[in-house]
Amino acid sequence: MAHDPANPLIVQSDKTLLLDVHAPLAEKARVAIMPFAELEKSPEHIHTFRITPLSLWNAASAGFSPADIKRSLETYTRYAIPSGVLEGFADTMARYGKVRMTAAGLTGGSNGTEELLLLADDKSIEAEISSVKILDKYLEKIDGGFKLKLTDRGSVKRELIRLGWPVRDEAPFVKGEPLELKLRDRTSTGAAFALRDYQVEAAVSVAGDGGPGTGYGVIVLPCGSGKTVVGMAVMALIQTNTLILTTNVAAVHQWMDELLDKTVLTTEQIAEYSGDSKSVAPVTVATYQILTWRPVRDGPFPHFKLFRERPWGLIIYDEVHLLPAPVFRVTAELQAVRRLGLTATLVREDGAEDAVFSLVGPKRYDVPWKDLEEKGWIAEALCTEIRLDLPEKLKIPYAVATPREKYRLASENPLKESVVAQLVENHPDDFILVIGQYISQLESLARLLKAPIITGKTANAERERIYAAFKRGELRVIVVSKVANFAIDLPDASMAIQVSGSFGSRQEEAQRLGRILRPKPGESGEPGKNSYFFTIVSRFTVEEDFAANRQKFLAEQGYKYSIQHWTAEELLLSP
Repeated sequence: MAHDPANPLIVQSDKTLLLDVHAPLAEKARVAIMPFAELEKSPEHIHTFRITPLSLWNAASAGFSPADIKRSLETYTRYAIPSGVLEGFADTMARYGKVRMTAAGLTGGSNGTEELLLLADDKSIEAEISSVKILDKYLEKIDGGFKLKLTDRGSVKRELIRLGWPVRDEAPFVKGEPLELKLRDRTSTGAAFALRDYQVEAAVSVAGDGGPGTGYGVIVLPCGSGKTVVGMAVMALIQTNTLILTTNVAAVHQWMDELLDKTVLTTEQIAEYSGDSKSVAPVTVATYQILTWRPVRDGPFPHFKLFRERPWGLIIYDEVHLLPAPVFRVTAELQAVRRLGLTATLVREDGAEDAVFSLVGPKRYDVPWKDLEEKGWIAEALCTEIRLDLPEKLKIPYAVATPREKYRLASENPLKESVVAQLVENHPDDFILVIGQYISQLESLARLLKAPIITGKTANAERERIYAAFKRGELRVIVVSKVANFAIDLPDASMAIQVSGSFGSRQEEAQRLGRILRPKPGESGEPGKNSYFFTIVSRFTVEEDFAANRQKFLAEQGYKYSIQHWTAEELLLSP
């Protein structure tokens, strides 16, 4: 087959894909390969993607076939695809579904599924499973397969994915207690409300038709694109008691407000389970923190009882990429409940993406950030990295510091304060979040800017007062620690200034950008205004390396950083 030398993609025998970002079809190729390839490196000209077993299993679970992948690669490849590569994809994808979990033929319990069957397509796979000692405590060998307890459903799936056998879960779910839930066509304030096309597609991709293999999975959507609305759409499709788990109390209240605003649920049907309040209702919104709290370090988790307080029929894991390890344990026990994971990125800094796959579900829906930007559903973001030197007085202390001390010295470069002040002055019409890692640095910035500060120690009532004032336009600048990385709805924020971050966290970079991606309406029918994302980095320090790693995820989404160099002289400071 002849190939066009102007095509953007080079397929290599080690299953890496090199994308020439300057080629005319680069963006189309990026969209085509995202369902089955993971970004690995993204410097200026050539981006490297890698096809991994997990990425292929995600593709298989989403309905992609080896033929679909072959078609995408052949459409965009510059050279002939190396022999054997496509066959390798087919072999890996074929492993998905070779092992199935079902309740066929077994009875017992209130839902008829106290025991499950684990079935393998051939005897060699069955023999391999039998030989794995860690599975002995979960599986009982029977003719034609294995028998296991319902409560061991998740644990078995997680062990099998580690062996390279991702399970196709066809076992039924408990129905949960019914709950009538409809979406409004007008919000509680009277504004017109309707699901967007991609929100409908995302909800249906998880809820399915109620048959085997549906009712669970992960939806990946950009921040600001309405993941909460997608969660409510799934609730409306499934119509059952729902437990929603999220990252903090502010996010709990946002979920509750959204449910009251956009569904027919009443206040009596929605409850908060957090450090502030421990109520339970047909729809209960809880924090991960309260669930993972325990009075003694190695003791039990007393609030895990929440998972059994009601006959839940659906559990929603908000920001699923942050799912704490202790909750994995309970998630493994709750495999009989339909479950939905919501996230802007499946990147986990602990590398436990396979656990999310096996315990919550495979990725069911993903849409490129730039696609939604082009359609006007999220704002266009202009990303800029500002580099500036360390002051002379800090160069020797930096040179002799330990690696961790180096990072903090670079992050707290005092010249950053003048950059922040100048950026705020240069953008008088923007609503600005100043975000950082180190509290002393943020407190100094708050004093300089005469702005309120929100940290982990800020009382929930005070946080919500500040957020509300920002939403009303009474505050133009707020300073926030990493507590504002997740699940905070500040629709008018149009600019973020990042002064320090969690080392090389790509998920943090994505979440911080997401704070400013809500579309901003223009005036008198004009196009909406852009959003600005500034990262301030100390030049010639470890902070540059960590910043490059954080930007990888955004590069995968098609965002580009411009680089600016600011000097002390330009800041009207002495070196």
